[in-house]
Amino acid sequence: MDAAHIRNFSIIAHIDHGKTTLSDRLLHRTGTISDRQMEDQLLDSMDLEKERGITIKAHPVTMHYKAKNGETYELNLIDTPGHVDFSYEVSRSLSACEGALLIIDAAQGVEAQTVANVHLAMKQNLAIIPVINKIDLPHANVPQTRQQLEEILAIPGDSAILASAKEGIGIDEILEAIVERIPPPKPSGAPSLQALVFDSYFNTFKGVVTHVRVFNGVLAPGMQVKLLHSGKNVEIKEVGSFNPKPYVREKLEVGETGYITANIKSPQEVKMGDTLTDTRRPSPALPGFQEIHPMVFSGIYPINTADYEHLKANLAKLQLNDPAFVYQPETSVALGFGFRCGFLGLLHLEIVQERLRREYNMDIIATYPSVIYRVTLTDGTVKEVDNPAFLPEPNYIDRIEEPIVKAFVICPNENIGDMMSLISEKRGTLEHTETLDSRRVMLTSLMPLNEILIDFHDRIKSITRGYGSMDYEHAGYQVSDMVKLDMLVNGESVDAFSCIVHRDKAEGRGRALAAKLKEVIPRQQYAVAIQAAIGGKVIARETVSALRKDVTAKCYGGDITRKRKLLEKQKEGKKRMKAFGSVNIPQEAFIEVLKA
Repeated sequence: MDAAHIRNFSIIAHIDHGKTTLSDRLLHRTGTISDRQMEDQLLDSMDLEKERGITIKAHPVTMHYKAKNGETYELNLIDTPGHVDFSYEVSRSLSACEGALLIIDAAQGVEAQTVANVHLAMKQNLAIIPVINKIDLPHANVPQTRQQLEEILAIPGDSAILASAKEGIGIDEILEAIVERIPPPKPSGAPSLQALVFDSYFNTFKGVVTHVRVFNGVLAPGMQVKLLHSGKNVEIKEVGSFNPKPYVREKLEVGETGYITANIKSPQEVKMGDTLTDTRRPSPALPGFQEIHPMVFSGIYPINTADYEHLKANLAKLQLNDPAFVYQPETSVALGFGFRCGFLGLLHLEIVQERLRREYNMDIIATYPSVIYRVTLTDGTVKEVDNPAFLPEPNYIDRIEEPIVKAFVICPNENIGDMMSLISEKRGTLEHTETLDSRRVMLTSLMPLNEILIDFHDRIKSITRGYGSMDYEHAGYQVSDMVKLDMLVNGESVDAFSCIVHRDKAEGRGRALAAKLKEVIPRQQYAVAIQAAIGGKVIARETVSALRKDVTAKCYGGDITRKRKLLEKQKEGKKRMKAFGSVNIPQEAFIEVLKA
């Protein structure tokens, strides 16, 4: 199809504002899918996405729409995730589009992630079409949502389309607006083929399937193309698009979005943001995406050590589908061989672990999540530490800096006090508050990334009864009084349980870990001490009491000294046993503690 009749657009919104439901409606209205194939959340193909009601992967789909002017247009849609941990998916999708549908829930208004996604779209100079969704809800407030559009996002409120994806209201107006307001793609003017790689996945029969957007030239089977980043030349076997299932096409022309398969067998050969070009007359590379830096690290180990190679292969396939995830091999005394993995956030970590379990049938165990600390030694060298095991001895450390994030929290007015106390409990400092409208405020604060890892998001939701939302961005490092908390079992340090914490919080965390370990470590013939220590100082202790064999059972009657003699003998034996004995902590105990 000629470029003038093509429109590439993406759907952006805060989590749960109705992106996927709207995409289902657009697919149905354009006749891309029949009534028989129709199901809720059609583009969310993963079980995990359907269960949690969130989008994890961006999904491309091609639709054909006959507009009111009688012309037929090819609409290429990319449905994107809304959660802060998947903003990399959003930025990659936007780079393949000329416009974006911005969806705002009429009942909830502009949320933290809406603001972040609009900034991403504006950075790419995309045409933004605001859509106020869920107008059929009894507590929808359209005038206020229009006002927020103008005040918070500087988008004219009267340009917004009123819609309800669930009821099918406003779908035709949206399709007409896409045709009228989003510009058609223009050729980049390069000497030959130029196509951007914006996603990929692994297929057992076809190898690596690469999602591309053509900026110049034509892609057709049999062509020899070059991947500029890896320098590899490949022959294209098949080209096609999605509706939502992949279907084969003769060629992909300027402005079209689709997929290619070539003789690429290894996931490492395809890099996100790479450019495909002609081997004989190479074009310059397209601007790719910024390198993504993981924020949260966790060790992933196979429960059965024989599965190590299997896990390694599956991590490579998963990384191809989710390039924001990184990993490298590491070993642990307690858990054997495994991988140190980097994630964008805690939901990302949870999703990756769940995908490994479900899609690849892996039995895995993950260690306590940590962040990257910057350690300056007394001789002036700076070392980055993401694993407590590699933290140098305290006498060699000059200072430790921890990563800081700028957190934007939007909450109802009545919850300001609770939110402020939560921020100070998490060692954050409030920078300023901004009133968004008569009901809500936005709190901007600086907080240690370490503190928002575990339960910050959940706490916001429970304090605000689900009306709060948050977004964060990296804001550098600051010096903090961080210490390494070691867990000692019978005097020996167990590296899997050690972690880096702030000195003020070390005692509470030590007590909690010691209490948990007491529950899961099986009793021995002698008493076992479980201690939490910072350096040489023990700050918390629990004792697993000994199993006692009744050695006086064979004494019936006679003098008390006979019984005492047997008990003294047992006491001596226990003392000797304790001197030689080392406690064998079962795998289940590690799993229980790390789950907690």
